[in-house]
Amino acid sequence: MGRRRAPELYRAPFPLYALQVDPSAGLLIAAGGGGAAKTGIKNGVHFLQLQRINGRLSASLVHSHDTETRATMNLALAGDILAAGQDAHCQLLHFQAHQQKGNKAEKAGSKEQGPRQRKGAAPAEKKCGVETQQEGLEVRIENLQVVQTDFSPDPLQKVVCFNHDNTLLATGGTDGYIRVWKVPSLEKVLEFKAHEGEIEDLALGPDDKLVTVGWDLKASVWQKDQLVTQLHWQENGPTFSSTPYRYQACRFGQVPDQPAGLRLFTVQIPHKRLRQPPPCYLTAWDGSNFLPLRTKSCGHEVISCLNVSESGTFLGLGTVTGSVAIYIAFSLQGVFLCGSCSWCVLGLLL
Repeated sequence: MGRRRAPELYRAPFPLYALQVDPSAGLLIAAGGGGAAKTGIKNGVHFLQLQRINGRLSASLVHSHDTETRATMNLALAGDILAAGQDAHCQLLHFQAHQQKGNKAEKAGSKEQGPRQRKGAAPAEKKCGVETQQEGLEVRIENLQVVQTDFSPDPLQKVVCFNHDNTLLATGGTDGYIRVWKVPSLEKVLEFKAHEGEIEDLALGPDDKLVTVGWDLKASVWQKDQLVTQLHWQENGPTFSSTPYRYQACRFGQVPDQPAGLRLFTVQIPHKRLRQPPPCYLTAWDGSNFLPLRTKSCGHEVISCLNVSESGTFLGLGTVTGSVAIYIAFSLQGVFLCGSCSWCVLGLLL
């Protein structure tokens, strides 16, 4: 019996690179685009209202923010502030969601498939929607600061992350440097070389601890700009003589029922693509001494992203082919696999 295909929640009119969920406002924020190339593909950030209707998740487009020639490649969310990685720069956006009155609904003429769309969507977007509603949420966007965050010959910000109280923002890119900025002024407070080559991911923890992973096969723990330790995931795990692995992703997560407890989770993937790909691995670490607790294989599809539920109970893994798997954070036991799309992660990790 084949895998059950999940219902389509939303189809972006541009290549989709970044997603964030704002549970307090019930918003899904989706971003991407075609970049500066004149291909006719727009660049934008979409704000969708999430609702459960008859037990099923529904998405309604409430606002489309045009980012002109800049495609948003990564996002971080801190309350009502978005940090958007756009080429070599980081753009701060402030958004406000307001409930607007009225109950007039207008049917759109096109039958093209897509999410419900509400007032605030761009005129070009309204033509492809099923329904335009005048009631519901209204989202207003304000552009705050913008700053260049990467300075390599081919600069690109690859990752952005807020600290625990949203007062600082860390960025990493292709030049291997970590830069830390005040929020919302984007005044630079720290800069140091973390990796030889691209930074793939970073995670900010308590006490100004920072974990970085890069294309140099290293994962490092920093106290500001001072190296605390290197991570060694194979210390209690599998050993390989001929297959180099690199760290692809890192995330901190709470320990359920332990308010002060913290875990670090990392994903390791083969550094080179092989005809018969070896498995990828998921590792849980003690969040205080950064020793590996357990490592589990997570299949042969190359992992591209990692997320941790707010409670710290579940981990979500996404692959380069679009499939998604859910794991129990404590045991790293797999509990769910979907090969059709990644939207099921949204429902489980909200």
